[in-house]
Amino acid sequence: MPPPEWRPTVHVQPPPPRTLPPQDLPALDAAESSARTLTYGIGMVSGAVVLVLMCLLCSRALF
Repeated sequence: MPPPEWRPTVHVQPPPPRTLPPQDLPALDAAESSARTLTYGIGMVSGAVVLVLMCLLCSRALF
């Protein structure tokens, strides 16, 4: 086991991080709104399908 202060030798220093491009906040808000609408739509459709299947299974068990 190496001693606790042991570190591998560093030969190349990484360059400093570059600056990030500016964000288009109105476009981000529009994309998030669109994604939320799609997510809610998929959730409602899948919920309706599960409700119909549960009604079919329960009616099949009762009758």
